[in-house]
Amino acid sequence: MTTATKSLRSDAKVIGLVGLGHGTSHFFQLLLAPLFPWLKEAFGLSYAELGLLMTMFFVVSGIGQALAGFVVDRVGALPVLLGGLTLSFVSALGLASSNSYAMLMLFSTLAGLGNAVFHPADFTLLNRRVSTHRLGHAFSVHGLSGALGWATAPIFLAGLATLFNWRIALLAAAALAFVVLAILFTWRDLLDPREVSESVVQPANRSASESALGFMRSRAVWMCYAFFFISALSFGGIQSFAPASLRDLYAVPFTFATACITAYMLASAGGLIVGGFAAARTSYHDRVIAVAFTISASSALLVAAGSVPTWLVMPLLAVIGFGAGLAGPSRDLLVRAATSRNATGRVYGVVYSGMDVGLAVAPPIYGAMMDARHPGWVFVLIGVFQIAALLAAVGVGERSVRAAQTA
Repeated sequence: MTTATKSLRSDAKVIGLVGLGHGTSHFFQLLLAPLFPWLKEAFGLSYAELGLLMTMFFVVSGIGQALAGFVVDRVGALPVLLGGLTLSFVSALGLASSNSYAMLMLFSTLAGLGNAVFHPADFTLLNRRVSTHRLGHAFSVHGLSGALGWATAPIFLAGLATLFNWRIALLAAAALAFVVLAILFTWRDLLDPREVSESVVQPANRSASESALGFMRSRAVWMCYAFFFISALSFGGIQSFAPASLRDLYAVPFTFATACITAYMLASAGGLIVGGFAAARTSYHDRVIAVAFTISASSALLVAAGSVPTWLVMPLLAVIGFGAGLAGPSRDLLVRAATSRNATGRVYGVVYSGMDVGLAVAPPIYGAMMDARHPGWVFVLIGVFQIAALLAAVGVGERSVRAAQTA
């Protein structure tokens, strides 16, 4: 067996294992939402109280994600990743046994803490254990696995709750986390801290201080944070109020509006696959993002007008999703270009915490638009936020190029 074949096989295994963990992370992000009807009845809760459970999840995840990056750089990505899966397992067990709203809140918070570790741990492992020329595909699979986790959770949880009850659904989620934890522990030798020599890079911005907080003086890092925060504000509109907006704008059944979001998700998964090839074939990742988000934003503004034929709404949502997916691998490589090798976990942790903050902030913004009876503004804001994220990405790319030229 040639060295190249061994490297490909090893890279594929690492990508698959990390992707499995990431898919579990996204599955647990929707651990409670599909069960809201059952939880509402069981505990006599309002929708506001149920929504607060999700808000706490993402607030804790966002803060914890920034801090988890420091832990990853200090003790290693693998122990932190296994710890996150353990917390996910325990939180699902706790939620399944909850008999009060306080217990639901406690274990939802614990689930958010478990979710916090995945991005800094995952990207540290991929950057250090996967050959450089395959990183675009690695980030593509990573994003795709997350999308599959999101897509699987509602079917899995609501299906079991319908057949049995909500406690059985949560116990099954706990079993899923345990199985994934066991798989990653069994294959831990593939995810050890040793680095694939080809993947060791010296990014252009090595002028930042080598101290623990030196990376925080990098403007490129904070522009990446702004990009993730703004992107999440856009996706938060799709995730929270897009179906209601489409129903009001185009007078379509809610089932059709929900199907449009499914089209968005499926097209986003396809965009991630194509985006992996695009990212592998160019070093101008900001340009890929610019093209992708220009297409998405233009489509969102067309939907916002409320004047396109109804039959065209679903294809336009698919285009918006494809553009978002297409940008994904280039987005992750753009962050890598702004990362010092010894601060991988910290940078990814801080940058990706912007996504959690954006997802926590977005629902009230879009909810205000719906309460004011301006459903079209939901898609206007989605498009505007994508344009703003595009500008942030171009800014990061330009700074990376200038830093490389200086070096």
